[in-house]
Amino acid sequence: MAVPVEEAISALSTFSLEDEQAEVQGAGVLVSSERGATNSPIEYGDVSAYRLSLSEDTKALNQLNALIQEGKEMASVLYTYRSCVKALPQLPESMKHSQADLYLETYQVLDLEMSRLREIQRWQASAASKLAADMQRFSRPERHINGPTITHLWSMLKLLDVLVQLDHLKNAKASIPNDFSWYKRTFTQVSVQWQDIDSMREELDDLQIFLSTRWAILLNLHVEMFRVNNVEDILQVLIVFAVESLELDFALLFPERHILLRVLPVLVVLATSSEKDSESLYKRNDPVIPAFPDLHLSPAAILKELSIYFQRFSAQTRLLTLPAPHELPPRDRHYLIINHIGTIRAEHDDFTIRFASSLNQLLLLKSIDGADVDWCKEVKGNMYDMVVEGFQLLSRWTARIWEQCAWKFSRPCKEAIPSESNGSSESFFDYEKVLYSIFWFYYWDGQTSSILVVRYNYSAEERKALVELVSYIKSVGSLMHRRDTLVVDALWETIHAEVQDFVQNTLATMLRTTFRKKKDLSRILSDMRTLSADWMANTSKPESDLQSHGGDESKGSFFYPRPVAPTATQVHCLQFLIYEVVSGGNHRKPGGLFGNSGSEIPVNDLKQLESFFYKLSFFLHILDYSATVATLTDLGFLWFREFYLESSRVIQFPIECSLPWMLVDHVLESQSAGLLESVLMPFDIYNDSAQQALAALRQRFLYDEIEAEVDHCFDLFVSKLSEIIFTCYKSWAASEMLDPSFLFALENGEKYSVQPMRFTALFKMTRVKLLGRTIDLRSLVSERMNKVFRDNIEFLFDRFESQDLCAVVELEKLLEILKHAHGLLSKDISIDSFSLMLNEMQENLSLVSFSSRLATQIWSEMQSDFLPNFVLCNTTQRFVRSSRVPLVPVQKPSVPHAKDNFYCGTQELNSAHQSFARLHSGFFGIPHMFSVVRLLGSRSLPWLIRALLDHITNKVTTLEPMITGLQAALPKSIGLLPFDGGVTGCMRVVKENLNWGTKSELKAKVLRGIKEIGSVLYWMGLLDIVLREVDTMHFMQTAPWLGLFPGADGQILHSQDGGDSPVVNLFKSATAAIVSNPGCPNPTSFYTMSKQAEAADLLYKASMNTGSVLEYALAFTSAALDKYCSKWSAAPKTGFIDITTSKDFYRIYSGLQIGHLEDSVQVSSNNFEVLGDSVAWGGCTIIYLLGQQMHFELFDFSYQVLNIAEVEAGLLSQAHKNPHAAQGWETLLEAMKKARRLNNHVFSMLKARCPLEDKIACAIKQSGAPLHRIKFENTVSAFETLPQKGA
Repeated sequence: MAVPVEEAISALSTFSLEDEQAEVQGAGVLVSSERGATNSPIEYGDVSAYRLSLSEDTKALNQLNALIQEGKEMASVLYTYRSCVKALPQLPESMKHSQADLYLETYQVLDLEMSRLREIQRWQASAASKLAADMQRFSRPERHINGPTITHLWSMLKLLDVLVQLDHLKNAKASIPNDFSWYKRTFTQVSVQWQDIDSMREELDDLQIFLSTRWAILLNLHVEMFRVNNVEDILQVLIVFAVESLELDFALLFPERHILLRVLPVLVVLATSSEKDSESLYKRNDPVIPAFPDLHLSPAAILKELSIYFQRFSAQTRLLTLPAPHELPPRDRHYLIINHIGTIRAEHDDFTIRFASSLNQLLLLKSIDGADVDWCKEVKGNMYDMVVEGFQLLSRWTARIWEQCAWKFSRPCKEAIPSESNGSSESFFDYEKVLYSIFWFYYWDGQTSSILVVRYNYSAEERKALVELVSYIKSVGSLMHRRDTLVVDALWETIHAEVQDFVQNTLATMLRTTFRKKKDLSRILSDMRTLSADWMANTSKPESDLQSHGGDESKGSFFYPRPVAPTATQVHCLQFLIYEVVSGGNHRKPGGLFGNSGSEIPVNDLKQLESFFYKLSFFLHILDYSATVATLTDLGFLWFREFYLESSRVIQFPIECSLPWMLVDHVLESQSAGLLESVLMPFDIYNDSAQQALAALRQRFLYDEIEAEVDHCFDLFVSKLSEIIFTCYKSWAASEMLDPSFLFALENGEKYSVQPMRFTALFKMTRVKLLGRTIDLRSLVSERMNKVFRDNIEFLFDRFESQDLCAVVELEKLLEILKHAHGLLSKDISIDSFSLMLNEMQENLSLVSFSSRLATQIWSEMQSDFLPNFVLCNTTQRFVRSSRVPLVPVQKPSVPHAKDNFYCGTQELNSAHQSFARLHSGFFGIPHMFSVVRLLGSRSLPWLIRALLDHITNKVTTLEPMITGLQAALPKSIGLLPFDGGVTGCMRVVKENLNWGTKSELKAKVLRGIKEIGSVLYWMGLLDIVLREVDTMHFMQTAPWLGLFPGADGQILHSQDGGDSPVVNLFKSATAAIVSNPGCPNPTSFYTMSKQAEAADLLYKASMNTGSVLEYALAFTSAALDKYCSKWSAAPKTGFIDITTSKDFYRIYSGLQIGHLEDSVQVSSNNFEVLGDSVAWGGCTIIYLLGQQMHFELFDFSYQVLNIAEVEAGLLSQAHKNPHAAQGWETLLEAMKKARRLNNHVFSMLKARCPLEDKIACAIKQSGAPLHRIKFENTVSAFETLPQKGA
């Protein structure tokens, strides 16, 4: 069944096309070279229908408008003209024979450009002739025509303005005469073989005179005007009209005001050069007047320069003594925006509030059917007033930017280059003098690179004020542009009501009173009513009654609201008729047009005529609503710099010299929260300049330059913005992760507090309008953030790889800060998960990859630096770097450096976190092991453990031949140390028996190998402690859900015997309760959840029974030693304990230990700082796993020495002799005692964590009889987890 159209439309109206994007950019403008519909030229073809004798005037008006349009195109050609000579190739000596061909090619290229200049020459002659003819036509005493109309006056002023601008451009563009000189030279060369070139030479001479003569266009205009000396009156009228319009703010738009300012001094010169004096009319003193984007006009300079050509004007001393802009004292207060920004800010806030209120009233009105007519008129009239006020504000604000730019261009900075320029003699761009005060950049001239320093002409505060004003203009313009369809009917109805009220009520009253007996004026008023009255909308009286004089005069007519606005012709005719009524044909009326001096019209009627007259001039701008908004918000002039580009030796300025980019960069660098949301507003300047380049200047190369700069600038903008965002969130995260007690203890802890900036509006920008393209800024920032986070992780890994293993705590802290910053940023934009980025940078994405970059680096660091060069302190449970020269030199990459945001964001936060990192930088202990476990995780940690166990195996294999060598060097028989010689005798016997002098290097290698084995095993012990704590925490979190609890003997018990765990019961009961409800929509999903709970229960229970890493390492080491058990633990041949001839490992280690202890107590060689306590851990572990602990404790040389020392001390004390008989050996004995305590500690730990299984050993009774095959009890150990051979 088909859906009715009304229902379909109603359904569509429920869909919202709005999104969350904030309006932080100006209104979108299509970049097009075509003329818009609202920008169509004004035509007056229907003026003859009103029979007002204006046909001739209208025809001339259309001709003037056509000339104005052509003149603007000529001005665009001149302004965008760039020198062709700079691009001409220079032939080398070897190609001088091709000089003629080069001249011909050059002539052909330049002839095209010169043809444009000849066209300008011809056009200015015709324009001057037409303007002079119009002036003479209105100045004839015997004239029988009406006029000039106000529109005609404006057209003459606009054409004169175009001529003045063309003349000024011709004078300013130095490249034009340069190119012409080359053109003339090439013409001389190539025309030798031509015939009949006299006319061409004559034309060339005329063009040369035109280009070389300053103010040639104005001089030609003067000649044309005064061919018949009768234009003084019209010149006086134009001057009076211009002065009145400026004083009374008759011009609604700023371009009209600037036209009046530009032509006024020229009019004064032209008028003063005649018989009459017009000096008294020019009382203004505007130092600079905007003309072109980077080219201004100075009235004082124009007057002084023209005085040379106009002899009568040279007598006007007051005008000729006006100071030039650079001669004036600073008038910054008038021109600089910074001095008005407070007022502008208040105007903006007040207008936006009232405009929004008017819009709400208008929306409310449209939603009400049958609203009160008076209220409708009030609401729409208020909307009209708000639009007029908005146009006035936009015009005033944009004019301020124009005038500030003109002022800045007229007063470039002149300070000397500071000393930072390193004495460079290179000159810097004049354009930079205008823009910069302190800026560094590189200027390449051939192969010379000079660092130049210049001063901004825009201070930081001025740039801030300019950004703020640009934002205000664009935001108000966007607000008005978006509501054009809503307000247009209200505007048209209000204008219709204004016109009809005036012509049907006000004029009717005047006809009945003031002009009742004045037939000529009454005829004019009747003509006004005839051409513009809408009698169909009048509901009060018929037309016949309205023309009578009877009835109630106090009541006005009532009109139906009709959105029917007057045409341009009607406005033109109404202005003309009012002008005729008021002036009476006297164009030089004293007191101005609406002055009361000598007028027969009453003051009240005159004020009504004046008010309506000025409103008429606003109507056309308001009716052309969109075009007016576009004109008033067009800031494209801020980019163009053609005049300064011509005077420089470069093809184009760097982007640092571009004012739009300066504003963007200032917002980014200042990081002001108030300006940040306006950072996209300066990019609208590029949109405006691109539109000007295509539509107004009609130059594709300018658009290409703008597009290239925009591409580069937007890339820089995204990069800088992303960096600022990253820095902000990184600082925020680092601030939150500081220890609160640390902040509380500081007096200035506030400096570590970072408040988040407001990026919300920018994060929602998915449609940035730029040169006709729509750019997803949110997506670009997300991509950049993904890259920055990856780069940061890469940098942290590179930094860790350039440091030792102790930096793992710092690495973890920095990664935690980065992860926290990622979490904060992920709330605002969509970026890759941190785990994905971390695994990607660790090269750990493959499902079959169990190693990672970080695990590989830790293992490499342990192998190359940690194990050889770090020593263990058993008391503190820490590894510290040996103070001795490293036995194994380590070559590492230099520590990379990066910006503060790759650390903690700011320097203060960096120093704060660095102070914590330094606490863990000098050792490796439990905190570092926690960091290793958290960084590697359960995926890479087993790989590292296996690598370390393989390292133990390799070390044992490496030690085997060395141990064999030491066994060979032992004497055949070493008995127990004798008691009769005391400690001194014992030490002498030990030295005689352990004659390893030739094996000193071998001894050192064996000790280092044992030390590395001990370091690995102790490292495994620390890892086991950390893993047990982690497992305990995991158990505490999951046990209540799984129904588990620890038993008395450490076993894990189940709270439900054979029943389901609490989590399974919870989901089963919840599923049963939900499914039993008849309204359950999808019971299958709840059953699935219940099954998933059972799977999770099995998975977590399976991971509860974890083994011990240390026990596994000891079992692995024992398995590695089994291969060499026959060599290092040989069975006694006699069956008795071999005391004298044993060369088992314990005997080798006993000798190494006493030698090591003896060396460690020597002052010159502190061997302990090289080996530390790891030697004891390695040696005792090997002895224990070989089953030689009891042998070692019985026959160790140092133990025997200690026993003898104790006996000797006891005998001496009984004999009351010197108890210090072993004087000289105290330090060694103390070291032996310390070693024995350490060995006992190691053995006790080994017995607890790795009790021997079925290890057969020999023992001896007190009587001396041997006791064979003692079997130790078996307990649960990690041996059960080892894979069995052949399994």
